[in-house]
Amino acid sequence: MVRARFAPSPTGFLHVGSARTALFNWLFARHEGGQFLLRIEDTDAGRSKPEFLNEILDSLRWLGLNWDGEIEFQSKRLEIYRTIAEKLLSDGLAYLDGKAILFKVTPGEVINVEDIIHGTIQVNTLEIKDQVLIKSDGTPTYNFACAVDDSEFKVTHVIRGDDHISNTPKQLLIYRALKLVPPKFAHIPLILGTDRSRLSKRHGATNLNDYRKIGYLPEAMVNFLSLLGWAPGGDREILSVEQIVKEFDLAKVGKTGAIFDVTKLSWMNSQYLKDASLETLMPLVQQVLQERGWWNPSTGSGQGTDPVWIGKVVDLYKSRVETIEDFCEQTQGFFTDQIPFDEQAVQLRLKQPDTSKRLSVFADRLEKLPTWDSASIEAACRVLADELKVKAADLIHPTRIAVTGRAVGPSLFHVLEVAGKDRTINRLRSAATSLCVS
Repeated sequence: MVRARFAPSPTGFLHVGSARTALFNWLFARHEGGQFLLRIEDTDAGRSKPEFLNEILDSLRWLGLNWDGEIEFQSKRLEIYRTIAEKLLSDGLAYLDGKAILFKVTPGEVINVEDIIHGTIQVNTLEIKDQVLIKSDGTPTYNFACAVDDSEFKVTHVIRGDDHISNTPKQLLIYRALKLVPPKFAHIPLILGTDRSRLSKRHGATNLNDYRKIGYLPEAMVNFLSLLGWAPGGDREILSVEQIVKEFDLAKVGKTGAIFDVTKLSWMNSQYLKDASLETLMPLVQQVLQERGWWNPSTGSGQGTDPVWIGKVVDLYKSRVETIEDFCEQTQGFFTDQIPFDEQAVQLRLKQPDTSKRLSVFADRLEKLPTWDSASIEAACRVLADELKVKAADLIHPTRIAVTGRAVGPSLFHVLEVAGKDRTINRLRSAATSLCVS
């Protein structure tokens, strides 16, 4: 049975590159009908923190990467590593250097690494110095613990970033010394920024949790990460998790670095937001509204306290936004009186002659409407435009800016219906007196 694994160190938040590694292991295991194991490499007691571990586990759950069996912790296996290292010591394959145990590397030997993605990689042991197995503080080194654990837990495939290629021949030497059968290796390309340098904070957010907070959906993130180095063919980009699992093939993973393009991710997320149910989006929206202080469900404070009404705003805008944070930016005028006006739009649309008068008259007409719905609002707008002998756009554009602060958005008449009669009329009159030229 295929057994793949993900082995993070809880010394920081989950990097998007590590998340992609976890995803590829999970996809491969599920595609092959195998198992996906989770091992925590926490032997660095000084840097390993519970908060990092919790964030890593939460992020994996958020992505839907369920693991099989119990989580294994290297910190609970220190005696096992020492026992095996001392066996190599007694066999004359290792030696003591103070309190450390080092493995003897025979120089001049060629090690062949058979890699599923890169093919055969040859490394001369002249390039490898004697390897520390157990450090002087009693903890194992990465390469030693990794080889021991992958063997003991019957890992069949090690899928990791190609920055680990240099570690593989060192681990193969340990496998051979312990008379163990090594797993198959697949080193996937690193994730790069748009300038093709290694992804770093200067390219933007690098931790998965940052994208989660901004309001990217897990389905979109899985879809996006799966295409960083792998492609299903046919120029397809939007795929369900089920489709990706069905078609995922390690042999189709490329050798060159994959570009992490946030613009592409945002576009992909917008496609998922557009099709997402209100049931999916409402908890995400309400959480961000609470964080911004725009809505408090416990006290009923805020511009919009009714979840049903919030749902109407979500339905109105979800096809026009890229993230939940983007939704809040575009809809701030619905949830707070602090409207961030587009100054360029104000100059262009509200500083024109007669705009103040038109908005005031339009507010009076709307106040007299017996029914507040988009059809009635539109009819009133077009009738008034005819009476004033202006284009309907000469009312629509300044009205949108007066009510929402923005130059673009969904159908104005649907926006005003959801915004509500009192809010619409008050903002039209306020703009007429404070924003428009006299």
